Amino acid sequence: MYNTRKHPGINKGVIFVLLILAMSFTVFAGEGEVAEVSNMYATFWSLVPPLVAIILALITKEVYSSLFVGIVVGALFYSNFNIKQAYLTILTNTTDGGLLTKLSDSWNVGIIIFLVILGILVSLMNKAGGSAAYGVWARGRIKTRKGALLSTFMLGVLIFVDDYFNCLTVGSVMRPVTDTHKVSRAKLAYIIDATAAPVCIIAPISSWAAAVAGVVEGVNGLDLFIRAIPYNFYALLTIATMIILTVSNLDFGPMRLHEKNAQEKNDIYTSESRPYADIAAAEVTGKGKVIDLVLPVLVLIISCVVGMIYTGGFFEGETFVNAFAACDASVGLLIGSAGALLITFLLYIPRGVLTFHDFMSCLPDGFKAMVPAILILTFAWTLSGITGLLGADQFVAGILASNLGILQVLLPVIVFLIAVFLAFATGTSWGTFGILLPIVVPILDPSSEILIITVAATLAGAVCGDHCSPISDTTIMASTGAQCDHIVHVSTQLPYAITVAAVSAVNYILAAIIQNWMINLPIALVSMVFTIFIIKKIYDAKEKRALA
Repeated sequence: MYNTRKHPGINKGVIFVLLILAMSFTVFAGEGEVAEVSNMYATFWSLVPPLVAIILALITKEVYSSLFVGIVVGALFYSNFNIKQAYLTILTNTTDGGLLTKLSDSWNVGIIIFLVILGILVSLMNKAGGSAAYGVWARGRIKTRKGALLSTFMLGVLIFVDDYFNCLTVGSVMRPVTDTHKVSRAKLAYIIDATAAPVCIIAPISSWAAAVAGVVEGVNGLDLFIRAIPYNFYALLTIATMIILTVSNLDFGPMRLHEKNAQEKNDIYTSESRPYADIAAAEVTGKGKVIDLVLPVLVLIISCVVGMIYTGGFFEGETFVNAFAACDASVGLLIGSAGALLITFLLYIPRGVLTFHDFMSCLPDGFKAMVPAILILTFAWTLSGITGLLGADQFVAGILASNLGILQVLLPVIVFLIAVFLAFATGTSWGTFGILLPIVVPILDPSSEILIITVAATLAGAVCGDHCSPISDTTIMASTGAQCDHIVHVSTQLPYAITVAAVSAVNYILAAIIQNWMINLPIALVSMVFTIFIIKKIYDAKEKRALA
């Protein structure tokens, strides 16, 4: 949980409780009901609540209260400052944005249970000694920091079916290895995040491809997704940047300090806030071997894929690709993870790897490990819901629709920037392309290359804004998987995301002019390498001046 030692004079829990009590005392002070349409509906003010939460989180380095303040501001805006109705909006299911609504939503509940089961599996693998055995095995084969980072990247690429699953699985498997090679938790979180959504958004068989195909009407959504892959500059350049930075041993921005402290002081956290430090030191009571980590992870991967295609109708006659396109990722991941937990029980107990008592003790331990992520996700979902009630999507969609007549050469970059801003403000990439794609696709020629480029720009912008946002569920999952303080992860990743976004924006202008991915993609890659080279030169010059 959040460490209050940075602010010893402030008890954030007391402030939070007092705020709730104050609202409770005044809940019946207001008169009347919520207006059918808020006075701030579909205006710039609809974007203020998430921006308040994001700015507060970056300033205070405290995510829980920042998200809650954003929720309160949004509820007040929605209710036209009727305190009673604002209170009810936040806590009840009278609207689509309240806590009760979000926690009773089947998709959200599925994700929460999936998180809990993954937490239990990680706890089991740790207590059984599987993680420790794997760490010993991996240290004998992965000799360098670069090898540890690149191995983390490769595992992330292999687990391409879903970004939530990717973040948590890669983190639990690779933490022992990266810790051994003095890789900061901030860097691990970045590697995980850089190979989660960016890989899923360019993988035709993934929950993301299914989501994109599901929101596009009138054309073959999966075919459109595949044709857009070479133009998805942000995803492709993020992966390329991660590899280049690793090979060249370059870091910039706040990440540089974290990596320096990890290598020189053996401090993989740097910040005072270490919410998972006690979990990482959990007692090993089992007799586990490498197979006791590898086999549960493999079973988890296979069973989650089976669970996803099952929900898509694969066993009722649908093709594998169509089943993925029609799958319910939340239910599929829940089915798969529950199956993996059952098989892990059968793997550990009969062999005496863990006693029945030790196995059962991991259930609450795994749940407790996921409480920070669940709390942040719940607040983030609520804030996103209230932002939706305020019509933020309609406001942004209106801006886009009013600019469709602009020269086509600027349309992809405009869509990219709008998608970045919308995903950043709402914390959802799926919601972003779900809003923008139905606007973009119908107004462009289905056979034109500019449609493919604009669709790619929408998807790229959604992932970029998602990467930059502290209230993004995928970013929350990455920090949870790496067991890194969430705000530390956001602040250290932000300079990298902004750099790649700037290069991507320039290349979307070029793509609209050239309209040939075989030319545009190499140009994008070369421009990214050149940008990193310039950054390296700047930092090398600074170090020379510091030593002089």
